[in-house]
Amino acid sequence: MITGKLKNDIDKLWEEFWTGGITNPLTVIEQISFLMFARLLDVAETRNEARAARTKKPFKPVFGPKEQDLRWSHFRHLKAEKMLGIVRDKVFPHFRSLNGGTTFGEYMADAQLMIQRPSLLVSAVNRIDALPITEGDTKGDLYEYLLSKLTTAGINGQFRTPRHIIRFMVEMLEPKPTETVGDPACGTAGFLVGTMLYLLEKHSSAKGTYKAESGERVYTGDKLEQHRSHIQNDMFHGFDFDSTMLRIASMNLMLHGVDNPDIHYQDTLSNSFPERFPKQASGCFDVVLANPPFKGSLDAEDVHPSLTQKVKTKKTELLFVALILRMLKKGGRSATIVPDGVLFGSSKAHVALRKMLVDDNQLEAVISLPSGVFRPYAGVSTAILVFTKNGETDHVFFHDVGADGFSLDDKRDPVKENDLPDALERWRKRNPKQDADRTAKHFMVPVADIREKNFDLSINRYKETVHEEVKYESPKVIIGKLRALEAEIAKDLKALEGML
Repeated sequence: MITGKLKNDIDKLWEEFWTGGITNPLTVIEQISFLMFARLLDVAETRNEARAARTKKPFKPVFGPKEQDLRWSHFRHLKAEKMLGIVRDKVFPHFRSLNGGTTFGEYMADAQLMIQRPSLLVSAVNRIDALPITEGDTKGDLYEYLLSKLTTAGINGQFRTPRHIIRFMVEMLEPKPTETVGDPACGTAGFLVGTMLYLLEKHSSAKGTYKAESGERVYTGDKLEQHRSHIQNDMFHGFDFDSTMLRIASMNLMLHGVDNPDIHYQDTLSNSFPERFPKQASGCFDVVLANPPFKGSLDAEDVHPSLTQKVKTKKTELLFVALILRMLKKGGRSATIVPDGVLFGSSKAHVALRKMLVDDNQLEAVISLPSGVFRPYAGVSTAILVFTKNGETDHVFFHDVGADGFSLDDKRDPVKENDLPDALERWRKRNPKQDADRTAKHFMVPVADIREKNFDLSINRYKETVHEEVKYESPKVIIGKLRALEAEIAKDLKALEGML
């Protein structure tokens, strides 16, 4: 969450773009994103150079010997006119040539520097250089705050999934470096980046782990060498129908070591998805992680019939779950965020989807999240559905997450209460016999009970509440105490009267 001085710095930067003649909010976000990327690209290059020096292993540089003047650390020191010329005429064309003009180049093809005033560029570069965007998840928080400035933000249910929720979902599925991972509504590629960070951490030796100058632990992923080509070119796949999101997604993945992610402009619910991307549209993925948009409904004619045949509805939250099932390989698994209505909705489509999850696939877990997880941008109550394509549902693991480590108001300040680590531990140790106590925060429910309740998946349908008997004193005792209290008050009043 962006607060305090950082928020003020971003607001000032935003104002400077507006006073400099760039008033379209989307254009402002794009331009700030490009400059952020230029800085982060230089930071990543410096990190790779240091890593190569440590490991004695070569790497593919982004800036060749003749392109060093295109690095942020170089051009940020130039005078205004020269800086504008370098960034406009050299840096942006270089962006478009990255990765041989493949995925990233595809979405930078029409990228232009819209800043015409040299003084505005210098000011923007100086302000972005001062931002702590190399620390933790600040760049993600920063983009979230920028996105909040769009008057249309959230109209399609778009908002960034908090990093700790992403990490929790990734750890539940434990993706392997040999697998393929997809997100049908990838936004800024938070889930794909989260998977890459998980792989780096899980596959780094003691020698391949060190502390950066900032104190942050860096994982080199030195045990991933045999899988590098797959990870950089074939592992990660994302789709979205917002070109700005796709640019940010490509930038984000490149900066986390994925040179050529498969990121495309596509409405994955539409008829054109199987036509344009037949491989990815059906039976492709080992893992799908998603927080798809779930506001409103679509025109049924625009939705591919393979989805509406399974679930006759226009509601995107139901269609996306059906889509994810279609995209998974047999035995593929998913963790998907859905609004609570998916769990208990009584329409034919709601029940049909839940029946399909339970009877035709292996529904493994329903993790209820607190309603403040996506504040301040959305207050909707949500849950994480964990399921495997095909297989057989025997028991379903339920966990009621009451706290996620942050306050559940709009401020989202860090707090001590956090049920996520416990939920992850209980999930890994789940056992139908040991997890039968339905008065606890977590328990497992036999599939027969779920069928009996018309496939209702809301935790409150199965959770049992223990009512403690409260013992009250007899009326005579209470009246006696009231009379004694009344006598004491009368005595005090008499004493007070005597003092007058």
